[in-house]
Amino acid sequence: MIKGQQVVCINDTFNDFVKAVYKELPVKGKTYTIREVFLGREKIVKGGDSATVGLLLVELVNPPDPFHVGKQELGFSSERFAPLEELPPEEVAVGEEIGAGVESGYWAN
Repeated sequence: MIKGQQVVCINDTFNDFVKAVYKELPVKGKTYTIREVFLGREKIVKGGDSATVGLLLVELVNPPDPFHVGKQELGFSSERFAPLEELPPEEVAVGEEIGAGVESGYWAN
């Protein structure tokens, strides 16, 4: 996921603590624009220090993370979102040559 990319929320289930700390939360099925991508922590939710990919969204602005020394804005785990696909993937005809190895007779399946 990259800055400026559109994503759709696929998980809007939050515990009561998150609902109390955040000002704005994403809604499942709604489209958002990535404002910033950062290396986040799960401390606010799980009390641990493991890293995750965090997102800030253009459409949602939240208060500073109470556990972050630099008071970075509260963000969301990238796992709550899926990239918005504007174009359907190209279909490949059966028997069509795909990728490397065509010269050697290898056909990708």
